[in-house]
Amino acid sequence: MGEIGVVSDTHGLVRPELLAALDGVVHVLHAGDVGSAEVLAALGQIAPVTAVRGNNDRGPWAATLPAAITVTLAGVRIHLLHDRKELTAVPDVAVVVAGHSHRPGVAEHDGVLFLNPGSAGPRRFRLPVTMARLALTDGVPAVRIVSLIT
Repeated sequence: MGEIGVVSDTHGLVRPELLAALDGVVHVLHAGDVGSAEVLAALGQIAPVTAVRGNNDRGPWAATLPAAITVTLAGVRIHLLHDRKELTAVPDVAVVVAGHSHRPGVAEHDGVLFLNPGSAGPRRFRLPVTMARLALTDGVPAVRIVSLIT
């Protein structure tokens, strides 16, 4: 399986840099604060999209998004939610993806990879504008944070 694009906190903005950074991915995970159905449609032109609802996602289009979801891609279980603070217990997964803070980060705890792709939307304060590419090779996740603008 090819790489998975991981994005969060687009807040209605689909940057050309994001679309370029997603080139070649086989799936897109969006960790909430999507901003509009148009964002999901634009990402869906690249690859299948799995998305969750963020705290700023409101309206009929957002009501169809789950608050959290677990998916299996290339045999790897991935749990997707918007705010890691809402994770009361770590499910039986290899990867937990959460956004919300707009701060990119990768950490491993007890054999689980925790990934925050950062924010691909409007810049907040002096935080970077980023997304991530997740490779799942032989069931082993490896991640690379990608800066979208400097």
